[in-house]
Amino acid sequence: MKKFMLGAAVALLMSTAAHAQTVGVSMAKFDDNFLTVLRNGMQDYAKTLSGVTLQVEDAGNDVAKQQSQIQNFIASKVDAIVVNPVDTDATAAMSKLAADAGIALVYVNREPVNVDTLPEKQAFVASNEKESGTLETKEVCRLLGGKGKVVVMMGELSNQAARMRTQDVEDVLKTDECKGLQIVEKQTANWERTQGSDLMTNWLSSGLEFDAVISNNDEMAIGAIQALKAAGKDMKSVVIGGVDATQDALAAMQAGDLDVTVFQDAAGQGKGALDAALKLAKGEKIEKKVYIPFQLVTPENVKDFVAKN
Repeated sequence: MKKFMLGAAVALLMSTAAHAQTVGVSMAKFDDNFLTVLRNGMQDYAKTLSGVTLQVEDAGNDVAKQQSQIQNFIASKVDAIVVNPVDTDATAAMSKLAADAGIALVYVNREPVNVDTLPEKQAFVASNEKESGTLETKEVCRLLGGKGKVVVMMGELSNQAARMRTQDVEDVLKTDECKGLQIVEKQTANWERTQGSDLMTNWLSSGLEFDAVISNNDEMAIGAIQALKAAGKDMKSVVIGGVDATQDALAAMQAGDLDVTVFQDAAGQGKGALDAALKLAKGEKIEKKVYIPFQLVTPENVKDFVAKN
């Protein structure tokens, strides 16, 4: 009887071990509001799954450090890897490392440069950036009545989302409804609130005149708002747009400072990325591109999104 019980216990342990899965997660940086929501969403979801362990690392916005983290994940024989890339132009090498090791890899939020040629057992989970800047700019255009001068704050230029959202702005301004809008200045503030504030201060100091700020993300838009307020500008005289619908952005909208943002479901992307990684690790087939829809947020529906955050 003792032998039977011991055998059953060993079998149970082996069965549990066979189903246990470890996923290595390399985030571009922890010090980012949106990416923190994404990371927390992934970790919270993992806690609801039996036998799933996450090993989460901060790349500190360093490409070499991120590649080293991926090599370490491979050496420790994780079942799958999730990467939020520091530089979307550096993903081909990361894909090769994982593919050569036969380990599933999922890119999340930031589109890899090799998205259309991803190897087997690799995928991309995010929101379609063609929607984000388009929704934002169309609403800014509507609020301005199709005429006016705009400034554009861009994210990190090494990041596909920044390039795509900026292209969205330019594409919308070519349409008949919005061709009366003119971009008078366009510079990067690297996704950061402080840099957004500094950039706006420089523009104001130079005497630049504009009717709207179209920002690639909420953090830079909030920085712009802070600088405008510090300069004594009437916030009702300028339209401010962002992307992400972070908690701070929604608060700014409720305060009457931010006019437009676009909800990007960070927690949903985190959950989707982990789901994709686990399925690929098991040998299941999934779409190479998994999109979580963007949604326009305005003062009229902002309360609906406060509840989501």
